[in-house]
Amino acid sequence: MIWVIDASVALRWLIEDEAHPHADGVLEKAVQYPENFAVPELFAFEVYSVLQRVHPNGLQAFTGGIIPLLQGGILRQPMTKSLAVSAESFVKLGLTGYDACYAALAKQLRGKWLTFDKKAHGRIQKLRASFLLGGRAMPQKWP
Repeated sequence: MIWVIDASVALRWLIEDEAHPHADGVLEKAVQYPENFAVPELFAFEVYSVLQRVHPNGLQAFTGGIIPLLQGGILRQPMTKSLAVSAESFVKLGLTGYDACYAALAKQLRGKWLTFDKKAHGRIQKLRASFLLGGRAMPQKWP
């Protein structure tokens, strides 16, 4: 199974007040088994933007914490016509364009989108395209 990492997960690795053991668990597995993880290309831009706003040293956090992961073997999916078309169905269900890209990538890869975004997860929960982190358990069939 491929797990698509949401920006909300990565930010918890780098923002002390947002730390969560499930986010740390995702990072540990992504480092051990990068072939089981993916992100849409917008992930890097989204994480960078938030870090620049809220982290005391956003650039250092990004270059030290995110760049090595992105270069470590996880799939970085660019926006394609196919992804955009797939994302459209998620936009129609109420997701933002950004969130729709994460969900669509998970769908295309026959995986699941890992997120802390309760609202987005709730809108597509019936499709089983996402897994809401932050509860008591990590996903089944975890790498």
